[in-house]
Amino acid sequence: MATRSIIILPRLEKVLAQLGENLKLSRLRRKLTTQQVAERAGITRTTLWQVEKGAPHVSMGTYAQVLLVLGMEKDLLKLATDDELGRRLQDAQLVTGKRAPKKK
Repeated sequence: MATRSIIILPRLEKVLAQLGENLKLSRLRRKLTTQQVAERAGITRTTLWQVEKGAPHVSMGTYAQVLLVLGMEKDLLKLATDDELGRRLQDAQLVTGKRAPKKK
């Protein structure tokens, strides 16, 4: 079975690279080594290195494990919380109903 490769747009590459850099800085602020974080997350140091580089082929679960080790797992709940575009699209398609007759 042939494997499909994911095409990552440059804008998303930058976002993932920034995420990786943020995770690396968080690890360094906590004075944790790559070995410590990798062991606690149940991944290899190579995989942690890929996470800190923002590699797109690393699973979201791996990113979540690293966030957990760093005590930042609740940051995942901030993803897509404010779907402004979705709400605008929804509002644009709302059908306004007829007004109810006035009471006499």
